[in-house]
Amino acid sequence: MENIYLTPARPATSEITEKRSRFIGNIAHVDSEQEALDFVKSIKKEYYDAKHSAYAYISGTVKRYSDDGEPAKTAGLPILDMLDAQGLTDCVCVVTRYFGGVLLGTGGLVRAYTLAAKLALEDAGIKKMTLHNKYQLTVPYSLFDSVKHLCTQCGCEFDDCAYTDVVNVIAVCEAEKCDALTKALSGAFGINVKLEFTEQIYR
Repeated sequence: MENIYLTPARPATSEITEKRSRFIGNIAHVDSEQEALDFVKSIKKEYYDAKHSAYAYISGTVKRYSDDGEPAKTAGLPILDMLDAQGLTDCVCVVTRYFGGVLLGTGGLVRAYTLAAKLALEDAGIKKMTLHNKYQLTVPYSLFDSVKHLCTQCGCEFDDCAYTDVVNVIAVCEAEKCDALTKALSGAFGINVKLEFTEQIYR
């Protein structure tokens, strides 16, 4: 897995007018291909009276696009090319067109779809997603403050704590910092603190 990837920071919408045709771009981060398809479906439902809602998405290594009735490679592919050019992953962009009665030609369509997608991305912003390891951390009450302090120094965050006979912590640490965290906990607390890896996530 890559340690870092780029994705839209938040959902966003943009709109441009080109020779009386309206182009409305919608972009978002997605966690799966199905989520991308659901986003496309929701946009088509919102703009149900538009003739075209071209789209592109990148989910992991999967890349897909649709011109949705526009001339081949004048709508969906330019959107995908824009996403690729920005180095994005796990994202979807839909550009909806309301035809204004004036033909734009293939070059005009490519420029309009690209611009609408790019402006949506500019409004969304780009977020850097970093690979993290998630752990189940078991800590005696007497050591909790010391463990938390050491974890903070190592760049480890506590997402949740459950208080039973011990403190059960959901801890998250950047993958690159995990070796240092493991060694620091072992060196300072030995077997008194239990650290169990559960999964890798991006955040």
